[in-house]
Amino acid sequence: MTEAEIVEIETWLNAQGICGATETDLMNGFCDRCVALGIKLERGNTFVDTLHPIYEGRVFLWRREGELERTIIEYGSSQSGESAENWQASTFYHLLEIGEVEMRHRLTADETPSFRQLASMRDEGCTDYFAMIVPFSKQGSIGEMDGFYSSWASDHAEGFSDADIIALRRLVSSLALAMKCASLTRIVRTLAEVYLGHDAAKRVLAGRINRGAADRIEAVLWYSDLRDYTRISDAAAPDAIIPMLNDYAEAVISSIQEMGGDVLKLIGDGTLAIFTDGDSADAATAALKAQALLRKKLTVLNRQRVEAGQPATNVYLGLHIGEVFFGNIGSDTRLDFTVVGPAVNEVSRIASMCRSVDQEILISERYAATLPDAFRLKLVCVGRFALRGVGRAQELFTIDPAIIQKAMASV
Repeated sequence: MTEAEIVEIETWLNAQGICGATETDLMNGFCDRCVALGIKLERGNTFVDTLHPIYEGRVFLWRREGELERTIIEYGSSQSGESAENWQASTFYHLLEIGEVEMRHRLTADETPSFRQLASMRDEGCTDYFAMIVPFSKQGSIGEMDGFYSSWASDHAEGFSDADIIALRRLVSSLALAMKCASLTRIVRTLAEVYLGHDAAKRVLAGRINRGAADRIEAVLWYSDLRDYTRISDAAAPDAIIPMLNDYAEAVISSIQEMGGDVLKLIGDGTLAIFTDGDSADAATAALKAQALLRKKLTVLNRQRVEAGQPATNVYLGLHIGEVFFGNIGSDTRLDFTVVGPAVNEVSRIASMCRSVDQEILISERYAATLPDAFRLKLVCVGRFALRGVGRAQELFTIDPAIIQKAMASV
């Protein structure tokens, strides 16, 4: 291998990192080029921790020959359980414990490796193992994303040559930089979606970050909160409140998202969401399907909580449709991407009326008029009400669960 050939791979990595190549494309392209360069590479694994509410990080795998069942593995917390045991038995954990950044181990038939992963690799025909950690500085770390970890194996009879190891040391640093760029892009998208919602995140990442930048849209509005939350939270142990909120928030949010809605804000036990896919009738129907799914999930959740001796409750829901402003509100240094307008206040008032009329769901007059006949004709009028802060009285409707489920099946 020549200096020019190594520089060619470094140049390719730089270009791919700048243009936003995925981690998988970077890994495959890098390994293929290393083999073409003459490096005796049979397999490669790289991983980097990330910021994600479920996964601690991602592993990217490459093999010269044979099909991989998965080229990406997302792993959970390494702090407990089987994941912790696997991590503490790994070569990388050992390197961190002794303060080193490299390990090389010849895999010979007459020697039993100290690490079970190396024993497995030897049994699969590998002859040489080389692991590297490229640490990030404190300023360059985000959460647990403190470095780039990689391992490389050869199945050549003589293993890696000295020139192979020298080339890998040099090239992996460039690979780490390109992979870090891809991972940071993924982290930004994940954080934006987790904290803003899918649609708001897409708009923010597209550049809608100026104060006052807002679109006037027609949206189906969902506002829900927990029945008797204040009473339950006053009676429950302090450390039981957050798990309870999480249980019910999971049921509400997953139901909304599975039916195409977008959760914009969590306000204590309350949830504000919008449905905008398709025309108004489609969006209104999707929200009703979300509430039906929610009721099923609450039935299961409440049974589990009661069996565990935990407090159980239900969800009050208000549904409305109207014109809102969807965009940035706040100061130059602290913005909230949300919806505002009279319709938002109105859906909150409708939800609060559930307590007064002892109904789990209330639907506005305008929302009812938007629904397809299969749904609208099955609604039951609860009465005409003057909502606080709303200029005119209007009829509110609720649903007979048995009837609405039958109607849904026919749509």
